[in-house]
Amino acid sequence: MKGNEALAEGAVRAGCRFFAGYPITPQNEVPEYMSWRMAQVGGAFVQAESEVSAINMIYGAAATGVRCMTSSSSPGMSLKQEGMSYCAGADLPIFVANVMRGGPGLGNIAGAQGDYWQATRGGGHGDYRTFVMAPNSVSEMANLPAKCYEVAYKYRLPSMILADGIIGQMMEPVEFTAPEVDPRNLPEPSWALGINSGRAKRIVKSYDLREGYLEKMVLERIARYKQIEQNEVVYEEKMMEDAEIAMVAYGTSARVAVAGMRLARERGLKVGLLRPITLWPFPKARLVELSKRVKKFLVVEMSMGQMVEDVSLSLNGRAEVHLLAKPGAAVTTADELYKTLENIVKKGAKEYAAAK
Repeated sequence: MKGNEALAEGAVRAGCRFFAGYPITPQNEVPEYMSWRMAQVGGAFVQAESEVSAINMIYGAAATGVRCMTSSSSPGMSLKQEGMSYCAGADLPIFVANVMRGGPGLGNIAGAQGDYWQATRGGGHGDYRTFVMAPNSVSEMANLPAKCYEVAYKYRLPSMILADGIIGQMMEPVEFTAPEVDPRNLPEPSWALGINSGRAKRIVKSYDLREGYLEKMVLERIARYKQIEQNEVVYEEKMMEDAEIAMVAYGTSARVAVAGMRLARERGLKVGLLRPITLWPFPKARLVELSKRVKKFLVVEMSMGQMVEDVSLSLNGRAEVHLLAKPGAAVTTADELYKTLENIVKKGAKEYAAAK
C-alpha cells in the first residue's frame, strides 16, 4: 500500500467513523481514501471548505465520543492550530495526521521534517501537549493510529501522526497488526454528548470563567501529561549494544541513518541508532541512560535542526551533540552520513592527542 492509504485504513480499523479534511499535497490520498471507505463502514466523510472548518468539525464529532480524524500537510496544519487548542481546552480526544512538506510558507511539496517544533510543543496557544508518533514505514503508518486513539481516549488529549511526505507517498508491503476495533462495542464515554435519556446533563466547552478554574484544569492536564511521560514513551534501538556513537533520527531520516550505520560498521566505526517513535513524550530517560556509556551523539534531521534541541536538553552536557541537518525537503545520503560520522571520530582523536 501507499503510506497515506495505509494511514487511512489504519484509522478505520482503529474505529474511526468520522473524517473531515481539505486537499493539500502530499497527503491527498488520505481524504481520497476516506471518501469511499467511510461509506463502507457506516461512517461519515466531509470535504470541508477549509482546514479551519475541518478541525472544528472534528471538535463537534469528538464531543459526541465518536472516533474522528482529520489530516493535512504543513501549511494546512498551521491553519488548524487554533482548533487544536480548543480541542485540548475541551479535553477532547482527537486524531490528526500531518504529512509534512517543505516550508516555511508554501515551501514545496516534497517531504520534510520542519514541523517538529509545531507538533511537539502543542502547536496552538495555551498550556497543552499533543501526543505525537512518528512512523518510519508504511506498516507503522497502518498500525500507529490505533495507539494514537488509545492514548487520546485514555488521557483525553489530541494525538498526532507526524510523517514526512516521503513516508506518505512511498509504497511497501503492509501487515496490519494492531487489534481491529468495532466502535459499536466501545462504551460511551462519561463526558460525551448524546441523546441518551435518564442521565445528568453534560456540557463540553473549552473555557470556564470561574475564578481559579482554568488554573485547576491546566494543573489536572499536567498531571495527565506526566502519566503519559511515564507510561507511553516508545522508541527503537539498532546496534546500540557496543556503539561508541549514537545517532538519533525519526521518519525517513532514520531509514537513511540505518543505511549510514551499516556503511560505518563495514568500515570499522561502532555506530548505533536510537529512533524516537513518540516525539512527545520524547525518550529523555533512555538518552540519559545511554550517555553513561556513549559520549557522542549525532542527530539527523530533514530540517534546519529542531529535534536536536530535545536531544541536547535531555543530555544536559553529559555527551557531545552533533547535527546533520538537511532543510528545504532535501534528504541526506548514506555517504554524507558516513563522512559526518568519520569527521566526528577524527575530531575526537585529534582532541585526545592534543590533551595528551
